[in-house]
Amino acid sequence: MLSAIKTGFERGLVIPYLGPGVLTLATDGNPIPASPEELVVQLTKAATVPHKIRNNLTAAAQYIENFKHRKTISAAMNKAFEQTPEPSVLHKWLAERAHLPLLVNAWYDDLPQKALAVRKNWGIVQGVSQAEHFGYWVNYFRPDSSLVPNKEFVRDGSGAKAPAEAPPETLSWETLLYQPIGSVTPASNYVISDSDYVEVLTEIDIQTPIPEVVQSVRKGRNFLFLGCRFTTQLERNFARQIMKRSSDQHWAVIEGPLTKNEAKFLAEQKIERIETPLAEFTASLTGQAVAASTADAAA
Repeated sequence: MLSAIKTGFERGLVIPYLGPGVLTLATDGNPIPASPEELVVQLTKAATVPHKIRNNLTAAAQYIENFKHRKTISAAMNKAFEQTPEPSVLHKWLAERAHLPLLVNAWYDDLPQKALAVRKNWGIVQGVSQAEHFGYWVNYFRPDSSLVPNKEFVRDGSGAKAPAEAPPETLSWETLLYQPIGSVTPASNYVISDSDYVEVLTEIDIQTPIPEVVQSVRKGRNFLFLGCRFTTQLERNFARQIMKRSSDQHWAVIEGPLTKNEAKFLAEQKIERIETPLAEFTASLTGQAVAASTADAAA
C-alpha cells in the first residue's frame, strides 16, 4: 500500500484528505482543538449551553448563535484557533510534492496554508456559512489572503439564484486547497452550526456546494484519509460526497477499533484501512521521524 501511495503522489493521483487528528503531529506552539470534542469545550466557555447538548458541537454552536449572536460563535472560533502551531512534517511533505492538484482539509486550522506558502501557483476555496454569505457556497482566496471576487449569481431554469461558476483566475492554480467547512484564515469562515450544515446537506447530494473544480480534479484519483474518523453521519456524508465519482481505490489511516458504521462506510466506499498510528505512517511516508504529540510527551 505504501508503495502504491508514494507512486500515486509522484503521478499526482493521490488527494490527501486531512481531518482534525492530523493536528496531533504538530507539537510546537500552543495546542489547538484536534477533535470536535475538544472544540465544543472551547465554544461552551463563551456562553452557557444546556447540559444535554454541551458535548454536541453543531448543536452547541446553534444554541449560542440563537441566543447570543453569530458574532459570538465567530469570536469563540477565532480564539480557539488563533495561535496555531507550525505545520507538521506531514503538512510540509505534502506541500513539497511536485504534483499536488488538490488538498482537502476538513478542519478549521490554517496549517495547510502555512505549509503551502512554499509553492508559487496555488489558492484556497473555502466553504462559507449561508448566514453570512447568503447564496454563495464557497469563497476563493489567493496565497496573499486576498479575496477573489465571486462572479455574480446566475439564474437556473426556474429563475431562482444558482451558484456562480469559479472565477477564471482560480482555474489556473496548480494546487487547490479545499476547506469544505471553512478555516480561521484568511477570513474566519466557519460552517459550524446545525443550520450551517442543514443548508449544505440539503444540496450536497446533487453536489451543488462542492466547487466544480473539485468535482473535476477528483475524477480517477485516489483519496488518502489522514487524521479522520467516520463515527458520525456528518463525517461520513462529507467524505462520501467529496470523493464521489473518483476512483475505486482509496486508503484511510485509522488506529484502534472501528465502529460498525465506520466499517460499513469503508467497505461501501472501497477505502482500504491502514491500521497503524498516524505518526508511524507519516514517518514511513515522508522518511522523517515525527515527534511525539504534546499529549504523549506530557504522559
